[in-house]
Amino acid sequence: MKHSTNRQTRSGRGPAQMIGRSLAFVLPVVLVLSGTLAVTRVNWSGDPTNSVLTASDASAPEASSPAAARAAHEVLRDRLLAELQEEDPGVALTHLQEAVNDRPSLARHCASLARALGRAAVRVYGPTRAQSYSRPVCDTAFASGVLAAHH
Repeated sequence: MKHSTNRQTRSGRGPAQMIGRSLAFVLPVVLVLSGTLAVTRVNWSGDPTNSVLTASDASAPEASSPAAARAAHEVLRDRLLAELQEEDPGVALTHLQEAVNDRPSLARHCASLARALGRAAVRVYGPTRAQSYSRPVCDTAFASGVLAAHH
């Protein structure tokens, strides 16, 4: 029995297919590198003097109370929004990830902080440029903040 193969040939690829193939190649590389960089930034020594957080954010004995936790994430939000305006959203997102890695109690606020950064980035940079800074910090919260501010 003879089998024939029917191959379709296309003279060119569409832009969506080219973008899809590029993303399929680049996205795993970015995710692996960002995970590797996050692991290298973790304070494995247990020495709090190497912490990224400021003194106002850490080491207070009453930091376990809800009021202190709320104040800590609000202080962090204000600092990150200032960094976004002074530097760029990428710097603010990096510092957000470092703060959450160094102080896991901030993780429950990570998505709301990233969305606030996304909305602020649209106000400062516009939607297209703001979206270019998007990365997988707190899942897709930054990107959803950009989208919410754009529509």
